[in-house]
Amino acid sequence: MTEDILRIRGGKPLCGEITVQGAKNSALPLMAAALLCDGETVLHRVPQLSDVYAASRILNRLGCRCRAEGNTVTIRYSGSGSYEIPDADMRAMRSSIMFLGPILGRMRRCTLSMPGGCELGPRPIDLHLAAMRQMGVKIREEEGRIVCTAEKLRGTGIRLKLPSVGVTENVIMAAVCAEGETVLINAAREPEIVDLARFLNQCGAKITGAGESTVVISGGSPLTGTEYAVMPDRIAAVTYLCAGAAAGGSVSLHGAVPAHIESCTQVLEAAGCSITEQGGVLTLKRTDRLKAVPYIETMPYPEFPTDAQALISAVLCTAKGRSIIEETIFDSRFRHVGALLEMGADIRVSGKKAEINGVPGLHGAAVAATDLRGGAAMAVAAFAAEGETDLRALHHLDRGYEHFAETFHSLGGDVRRCRFSAKERENQSLGA
Repeated sequence: MTEDILRIRGGKPLCGEITVQGAKNSALPLMAAALLCDGETVLHRVPQLSDVYAASRILNRLGCRCRAEGNTVTIRYSGSGSYEIPDADMRAMRSSIMFLGPILGRMRRCTLSMPGGCELGPRPIDLHLAAMRQMGVKIREEEGRIVCTAEKLRGTGIRLKLPSVGVTENVIMAAVCAEGETVLINAAREPEIVDLARFLNQCGAKITGAGESTVVISGGSPLTGTEYAVMPDRIAAVTYLCAGAAAGGSVSLHGAVPAHIESCTQVLEAAGCSITEQGGVLTLKRTDRLKAVPYIETMPYPEFPTDAQALISAVLCTAKGRSIIEETIFDSRFRHVGALLEMGADIRVSGKKAEINGVPGLHGAAVAATDLRGGAAMAVAAFAAEGETDLRALHHLDRGYEHFAETFHSLGGDVRRCRFSAKERENQSLGA
């Protein structure tokens, strides 16, 4: 029995230029929103990811003809599909709950189970269901499934307890099909929300305030498919910058939007990196040893993102001094720490805080990705480490990074994706 691994030999700088992939966290809701449109939707710059393929399967079950060719996805609703998302599809991607709003908007009924994806601790769907109830949806549990029905969706005022990205997206997608006006207060402000609203407005919707705390959606306008390019992936951009910061060298990104990642570049600059932007190219350079960053706290956008927490942790492992990172969004987002300890890091986790005491260097090890960003953090550390690192459980990375090994190879990284046998794994665990 075999599995794919990334074999990374670190200890040398990364240098080169790459183009940032399209944003996973934008492409997926845009694909879901296409369910609401008559005619054909063509999305460009869609990353080739396992989550995108899972979303395509869901759309096909829901009555769409969804076709992915390279980085272009074409979607057309045929009107003859299911309103139910099978359990297997729900568990294949954590963000599958985003289909709730558009299914209700299109069909007025939806049956689903609990979503899957990375195990980051509790991320209940209660907020999604509560928002749908306010729009007139009746919800009941039936044999372990959640059954949602509505004679009609009605516009209303909704105040979110938390500025949840997923709930904000679901409300917007349902509200464009509702009767009347929906005013969403304490909405998420992430750039992906702006991208979704821009797409829907291009399709004929009337949405104002996206990117601010209050979003107003005037429902009832007919939606027609359009051609649209997905925004660049800000977390992928941060990943490549962090790898350059950890390994040293010079990494240049085409297509990154500096304003989207300002909270992260500020931390990297505080750690001793030089970051410049010229002619649409964002460049990070690091030559000297990094410095600790005294305190970082994850917060909703535009503050420091939870998705970058593990990545910055990997960078600060070799920074001189002590850094503190406090995670306020998810309960289980320090699961990558065990692997970093295997690589020689000095990290102590207590509750929601991680204390990182910088060490002179890291060494390679055999590790397994615990989740999407945790796995990326292990790779970031591996490029900085002396010796060879074998990174397993690549299905996590495949959910969010397009051509991960090839991208880093183009930056001069010594990395290859290869098959790893059970015998090799057994020998490695024995120290053979």
